[in-house]
Parts: sequence; structure tokens; C-alpha cells
Amino acid sequence: MKDFMNEKVVPKVMAFINTKAIQALKDGLLYSMPMMIVGAVFLLIANFPIPAFTEWLAEVGVTPVLNQAYNSTFGIMSMIASVGIAFTYVQNEGYKGLPAGVISLCCYLILQPQSLTLADGSAVNAIQGTWTGGQGMVGALGMGLIVGWIYSIFMKKDITIKMPAGVPEGVSQAFVALIPGAVIIIGVTILYAVVNLGLHSTPMEWIYSVIQAPLQGMTDSVGGVIGMGLMVPFLWFFGVHGSTIIGGIMSPMLASNTAANQAILDAGKELTLANGGHIVTQQFFDQFMTVTGAGLTIGLVLYMFAFSKSAQLRQIGKIGIAPAFFNINEPVLFGVPVVLNPMLAVPFILMPVLSGLIEYFAIYTGICPMYGGVVLPWTCPPIISGLLIGGVRTAILQFLILVLSFFVYLPFVRMVDRTYVKQEQEAQNQE
Repeated sequence: MKDFMNEKVVPKVMAFINTKAIQALKDGLLYSMPMMIVGAVFLLIANFPIPAFTEWLAEVGVTPVLNQAYNSTFGIMSMIASVGIAFTYVQNEGYKGLPAGVISLCCYLILQPQSLTLADGSAVNAIQGTWTGGQGMVGALGMGLIVGWIYSIFMKKDITIKMPAGVPEGVSQAFVALIPGAVIIIGVTILYAVVNLGLHSTPMEWIYSVIQAPLQGMTDSVGGVIGMGLMVPFLWFFGVHGSTIIGGIMSPMLASNTAANQAILDAGKELTLANGGHIVTQQFFDQFMTVTGAGLTIGLVLYMFAFSKSAQLRQIGKIGIAPAFFNINEPVLFGVPVVLNPMLAVPFILMPVLSGLIEYFAIYTGICPMYGGVVLPWTCPPIISGLLIGGVRTAILQFLILVLSFFVYLPFVRMVDRTYVKQEQEAQNQE
């Protein structure tokens, strides 16, 4: 089975992961993550779980300032993604990526509605936050990839305006992007005209209703939870960084679900399933499905640290215990090892699925609240992260799941422990 997976399955998975489009998506989306986290900090302060404090912020006029910062960071994550993906795609092809990023931003804005009808019936031009945030994410991804691909073709074919020697590089680079930029923007404008005149809509609205909304629904389901829960540790079992790969692919939908939840709260509604709330969000993935590292290996680490009879496992437990509380478990994955270790495959792959299903059920039944727009760095320690994203009930559930991981890993790590003790005794006898 190991040979079959290494020779047949893993190469095909890696071939897909290493395609230009997936690499651009995975790396380009990272440009929006810092601003999402920064924006979430402002949101957390504005909605701190102490009513007296939030009321005081509103009275002194600080709340609108915090919301301004939030809307200008977290609220434009799709806009940043469209620039980052096109930039990364072209840069990976060996060309300067910033011109492509600027072109992608312009095309992204062309795709969306830019007028609002006021109460008196008059219309005003405006870039709407609805589409610069979560609802515009799939359109931003598609635009970034298409612009990066077409721009790279122009560069490879050398279809550019060449300036004479001696012209400053900045000026020269501006003219290099002129022809591909003009062709791409004209093409996107034609697309807008066809959709606007033929369907009385905009491409961004059409993409959201036909593509993004169904994808978010698939992600926000028991099947989506099981799929993500299985794939991350499955890839890691063969030494492939499953957290980065699956997280990179799923982040657009997870971030869109998070933004949609916050939009419900911003509208003054209660965040519930009846009001269109989403259960599976970025916080769901980070704080319950990969918490303490892929495979939720904290149970394994605690056993090795406190109960292992093998000197090797005990030493790895000492090394891995501190990083585990910051969701880093590479020392354990490669030190035990968990990678390609059939005795630990079952709990390693099973535990994220169990955690995800338990959390899904807890939110679905109302035991724990849904998550708003507070997104934390993935290194935020467990229990603290649960408290910040969902309050005391979420922190308690997170603690119980970490305890559960100890008992799920227990029978399997005991077998590994006995094996290592036997090997160490045999090595000692030989010496």
C-alpha cells in the first residue's frame, strides 16, 4: 500500500498541486491574510465581550474609527487577492508581477456593480464593500488567474512596447504593460457589456449566484468537514504539507463564509442558520481541524511527554510540547515519526474528522455560537483562541476535544512505545 501510494497516488496529487494556477492561488492569497488578521483585531476591540466597554467606545466615538480600519483591511480581502494572485502567477513565470496585479485590480472592479440607488430614487457611483469582501472572492480568484495567464503569454511572445536605451526602468516597465493591459481590459469590458445588456446583471453578481454560493454551500456541510479533515493528515502522512495545500485551496471559501457571517452581524441581525449563517469558516478550520498541528497531535505529544517509557519518544515529547501549544508539530511528525508510520495513521487521520464533526454538531445545535469576523493568527494557542472566537463555551469545547485526542492516540502510541522500548533494550544488550 505504501509503494502504491508513493508511486501512483502522491505523484498525481503533487502534479495537481504544482500546477501554475494552484501555486498562484495558494501563494497569492497569502497577501490578503495579514490584512484579514489586522482587521479582525479592530473588529475584536469594537465588539469586545464586555458590554460596558463597547458602549463606552460608541459613546466617545471610537467605534466608527475601528469599523473604518476593519472595512479597509478585512473588508477588501477579495480586492487584495485579485492583485496577489495575478502578481504571483506572473512572478512565478519570471516576469515583474506588479503590472499584472494592477491590471487584475482594474478588471476586478470592472466586473462588479458600481452604482447604488438611494432612497430618493437617485443613483450614485460607488465601489461596494459587498463585493470587495467575501462575496467577490471567486470573481477575484478567477480574474487574478486569467490576467496572470494572459499577461504571461504576452511577455513570452514579447508582444510589448520597447523603449529605447537610456529610458528610466520605471518608465520602460510602464510601457511594457501597455499592450497586454489594453487587450485584457478591453476583453473584460466586453464581457461586462454582454452580461449587463443580456442578463441585466454584472459578471460579479452572476459568478456569485452561479458559482460561489453553491461552492460555499458544499464547503459549509458535513461532507465538506469530512473532506477537509481527511485530506490534510492524508497528505501529511506522505510528508506533503497538507495544512498549507488544503488550507490554501479552501481558504477562499472559508474566508467568504467568515465574511458573510460578519455581514449578518453588521446588518444588525442575529447570527443563526435561519439568517444565512455559515458553520464552517476559517476559524472552524484553524481552531478545530488543525489546532496543535495537523492531526491534532497534542494527545500524542502529552503521552510522550508524561507517560512514555521509551527514551526516544520521551525526548521528542519534551521537544514537541512547547511548539504544540502554538500549533506547530513538525518536530513530532518527523521525529516520532508520524509520517509513513502505519501504527499512527488511524488516529492521525481520524482525529481531525472527529473534531470537525463534534464542532459542527455543537454549532448546528446551538451549543456553541457561530463565528463572526474575528480571525486569529494560526499560531494562537488553543483555549485562548477558542475564547476569542466564540467565548467560554467554545473554549470549553476546544479543551474537551484536546482531551479526546489523548484517548484517541493512547492505544496506538502505546504500541509504538512498546516497540521503541524493545528496540532500545536490544540495542543496549548489543552494546
